[in-house]
Amino acid sequence: MQESPLSASASQPADAPARHRRRPRGRLVGLLAVAAAVAGLTTTFTGGADAAENPYQRGPAPTTASIEATRGSYAVSQTSVSRLGVTGFGGGTIYYPTSTSDGTFGAVAIAPGYTAYQSSIAWLGPRLASQGFVVFTIDTLTTSDQPATRGDELLAALDYLTKSSSVRTRIDSSRLGVMGHSMGGGGALEAAKDRPSLQAAIPLTPWDVDKTWPELQTPTLVVGADGDNVAPVASHAEPFYGSLPSALDRAYLELNSATHFTPNSSNTTIAKYSISWLKRFIDNDTRYEQFLCPLPRPSLTIEEYRGNCPHTS
Repeated sequence: MQESPLSASASQPADAPARHRRRPRGRLVGLLAVAAAVAGLTTTFTGGADAAENPYQRGPAPTTASIEATRGSYAVSQTSVSRLGVTGFGGGTIYYPTSTSDGTFGAVAIAPGYTAYQSSIAWLGPRLASQGFVVFTIDTLTTSDQPATRGDELLAALDYLTKSSSVRTRIDSSRLGVMGHSMGGGGALEAAKDRPSLQAAIPLTPWDVDKTWPELQTPTLVVGADGDNVAPVASHAEPFYGSLPSALDRAYLELNSATHFTPNSSNTTIAKYSISWLKRFIDNDTRYEQFLCPLPRPSLTIEEYRGNCPHTS
C-alpha cells in the first residue's frame, strides 16, 4: 500500500459492455431495449447496495456535520466502575448506546496521561459512544504509571469490559480499540504492540521512551500538537508515526495552534478524525473513508496530515 500525499488514485471502471452487432429495428425493439437497460440499472444498483452491506455498520450515513457534532445519533447511558471491583486498572466510567436494537457495538478503552485522572479525557466518552461505540474511560492504578503499564491497564480494562462488565452483552469482543493521552497515548501504542488483534489505536499527543513501533499491526492514527512542549512532535509523535510499517493503515494528524493538553478539552478536530478512524477500522465502515481520503489538507485547525488512504480489502 503506497503512502499518499493528498489523494488516492481513482479506481478503474469495469470493462465496458460488449457492442451490439446490429442496431435494434422498429419501435417495439427500441422499447424492449430501453426496458432492458432500465432493468439492468436496477439490478446493478440493488446488487451494489447488497454488496456494500456491512454487519458492523452502525448509525445513519455520515456527513461532516454529523461527525463534527457534539453528539451523534445514539442516546447514551453511563455506569461507574469502582477500582475496588476490578484488577489490573483503576476503575473508570463506561459510556454506551442506550438502545440495543442495532445489535452489538465495538468498544474503545481510553487512558489518561501522567498525573491525570479519567476526568481529563471524559469528554470523549459520550461523544464517541453517541456515534455507536461502547467507551471506557479509565483511571490507572497510580497516576505515575509509565506507558508500558498503562498499556497493560488498557488491555485489562478491555478484558473486564468484554467479560465481566454489566454491558458485556452489548459488545462485539472481536472489534476493540484503544486511545490515550500523553503517557496514556504511549500506553495505546504499547497495548497495540502487545495485542495485535486490536482494530484501532489513537495515541493523542503521546509520550513514550520507546520511539519505534515497527511491530504494530493495528491501524494507528497518531495525533500531535504543533505547540507541544511536553512531548514535542519532533521527538515523539512524528518518530512514532514514521516508525510504523509503511504497509500499515496509518496516519499522522498534527493539530494547529494546539498544546500537549489540547486533548483534555472538547475538540472538534480530534473528535472528527477519531470517529472516522474508529468507524472505518473497528466497524469496517467504508462510508467514513470520505473523511480520511483524500488526505485532509492544512487548515486553521490542522497543521499537517500525513498517511495513506485506508486499504480496502
